[in-house]
Amino acid sequence: MSKLVLSRITLVLLAAAVCVPPALADSQARIVRLSDVQGSVQIDKNTGLGFENAFLNLPVTQGAQLRTRGNGRAEVEFEDGSTLRLAPNSTLEFSTLNVTEAGKHISTVNLVEGMAYVNWLGKSGDEFTLNFSREKVALDHAAHFRVDTSTDAATLAVFKGDVEIEGPSGKVPVEKKKTATFDPANDDKYTLANNIQEEPLDSWDKEAVSYHDQYAKNNSTPYGYGVSDLNYYGGYTNVAGYGMMWQPYFTGIGWDPFMDGAWSWYPGFGYMFVSAYPWGWMPYMYGNWMFVPGFGWMWQPGLWNSFALAPRIVGTTPVGFHPPIIPAATTTKTVVVGRGGPVFTHMSSHVVLRAGSAGLGISRGSISNLKHLNTQVAKTGFAAVHPAPQFSASSGRMGGFQGGHGAAPPPISHSSGSMSSGHVSSGGAHR
Repeated sequence: MSKLVLSRITLVLLAAAVCVPPALADSQARIVRLSDVQGSVQIDKNTGLGFENAFLNLPVTQGAQLRTRGNGRAEVEFEDGSTLRLAPNSTLEFSTLNVTEAGKHISTVNLVEGMAYVNWLGKSGDEFTLNFSREKVALDHAAHFRVDTSTDAATLAVFKGDVEIEGPSGKVPVEKKKTATFDPANDDKYTLANNIQEEPLDSWDKEAVSYHDQYAKNNSTPYGYGVSDLNYYGGYTNVAGYGMMWQPYFTGIGWDPFMDGAWSWYPGFGYMFVSAYPWGWMPYMYGNWMFVPGFGWMWQPGLWNSFALAPRIVGTTPVGFHPPIIPAATTTKTVVVGRGGPVFTHMSSHVVLRAGSAGLGISRGSISNLKHLNTQVAKTGFAAVHPAPQFSASSGRMGGFQGGHGAAPPPISHSSGSMSSGHVSSGGAHR
């Protein structure tokens, strides 16, 4: 091995030692993932700064609050892949996120106002409690339900499984396809209906559940959060000398996984790196990033015992590469990297994908075969993607791929906002 290569390896290892804080394996602290953000969503990270704009892949810690405005929707993923979705004009508090000495995850959330969808998978004996109005739902098994609470009434409708609600009226069992309604003005007296009244956002919830079910199949990692996005936005390759490595579609040798994101500060943790990519959770919390000759940047799964506050980088790196550096602990404000965490591709009529986009601008589940599209981009240089609504009643059919040739593509425009995409057509210019 040459002296130049040895020198570069030494520099990377030194940088990693500086950038990555001590392991949190012995800590009982937990983080969960803000896995989808649409419209106006805000988070109070318990930093003393109050509510600030939230964006995809932000960690959620104990004591945080999440709220949506009139056009806002949000989804939170827990470690086992369970999800909680928040409808517009809703507020949620994460009062407990910890782990017992036996390794059981304990989650308690309070729905202050509005509507939430819970799809709890009930894996590994973890416990989940949802408080709403003066009622409480405690789960240690799988269940899928919707809760809506206001000053006038509170309802819980069960789509799958069964739940038991505990409150001023005692314990109320609610089975599949039934709805319990509570009257706050009458000591939370309840009525039980043998049906579920459909709400406009039920289709959004249903399609989100379907997305996770489809792309989280055959998960071999100890965790479930982020797995569906890894399988949708990229694939694994068995690389000689490295083992199984994951890489997002639409990359290239010059692509850098750390060029867009943000450093977000949390009490008790300090700064955590937040990736701007829609799949950017698990590869930045666990495992190692490596620059593999002939492939570019790839992620090696592993190191599951604790999450990293900064990405782990090992091995040789490209000439001129600068590893992400944790900001000085002199401020609690978000520190933007590149275009920043809140920046997405805005798709008003169409967006053009090239190698190096790494999935930025593609809403999850909106195109049926990204692997095929990735091949087309590598061959022809680009592909135009026409938008379709994400997770709505009109987006039940996933977009397909349409081949063809066209003029040189316009540049991709970037602005804050949600992402959506649908049908695509390939370009004729080779990269």
